[in-house]
Order: sequence, then C-alpha cells, then structure tokens
Amino acid sequence: MPPEYEPPPGIPAPPEPDLEPYHITSYDRAPTQTVITRWLSLRINRTIHGFNPDSGRLTILEEPDLEDITGNDEPLLVCTSTTGQGELPPNLLPFYLRLREHLPQQPARPFGVIVLGDSSYGDTFCGAGELMEEVLYETSARKVGDTLRIDALETTEPEMEAIPWVREWLEQLES
Repeated sequence: MPPEYEPPPGIPAPPEPDLEPYHITSYDRAPTQTVITRWLSLRINRTIHGFNPDSGRLTILEEPDLEDITGNDEPLLVCTSTTGQGELPPNLLPFYLRLREHLPQQPARPFGVIVLGDSSYGDTFCGAGELMEEVLYETSARKVGDTLRIDALETTEPEMEAIPWVREWLEQLES
C-alpha cells in the first residue's frame, strides 16, 4: 500500500477557515451525490470566505434543525440534491417537515437555492430545491437571485456552474 500523500517540504497545508452560520447543505446518501454535494459545499465555502472574509462566517449543516435558523437572520444558502421522484434527501426531510409545520416567520432572512438533479426525471427534475424554496417563501424569507438547477446529465463538474453563481449571489446580498 502506498504511503499517505504529504505536501512537499516547505509548503504548509492550507488553513481551515474559521466560519459559522450562513449555509445549509444537504446531500443524498447515495455515494455519488454525497461526494458531489460535499465537494460543491467545500468549494462554495472557499468562495464565500474568499469573496469577503469579513462578511460573516459559514456553517455547513449536513443535518440541519429548525433551531439552526431561528434566532438569527443570517443569509441562508440551501445546496441540495434531489432524490427519487423530486424528493428531499433523508437528512434534509426532518428539517423541511419541521419548518413546514411551524413556519417561523423569517422576513429579514435572505436565501438562495442550489439544487442538483437529473433532467431525465422530467417534471420532478430538481424537485427538492422547489420544495425548499416554497417552504422558505411561506416563512416570509426573501429570495435573492434565481435558483441554480444543475443537471447531472449535462454537468460533470457542478462547481463550474455553482461558483460563478455563488459569487453573483454574494454580490446581490451586498447590494
């Protein structure tokens, strides 16, 4: 078995950013979607931190709870995959159901949605993003920008679409 990779001598590992509330990410338990959405979340994290390091901090909530968003009005970026026939992944479903049940009013909260899906599913393509968008509207949250729908049939590198979108979303937040 080959030894673990180590960076060349004299090159330090990149620092882990000190980040907190700003971003909910969700992923399907299927290995491919897990890897894609986690990778995308890490790239988004770097983009947000690199765009304006003083703008706030970032938390990636892989199993969010309603309490994670009540009590603050930080911007919320939902990044999720779609499972089955337009459904939410299992780790995001309890959050969605509690949000729908309680509908905590969030009129000062800006939000955005990035959703991964497969257009071969027709009408249910990116349905998880539509569900999250709908419930956030019901809490009076304010959507910033258009939803980014990433099609797995057309895009092998979702970050190539997501990173420019995130930069534009951040600019819209600041304006």
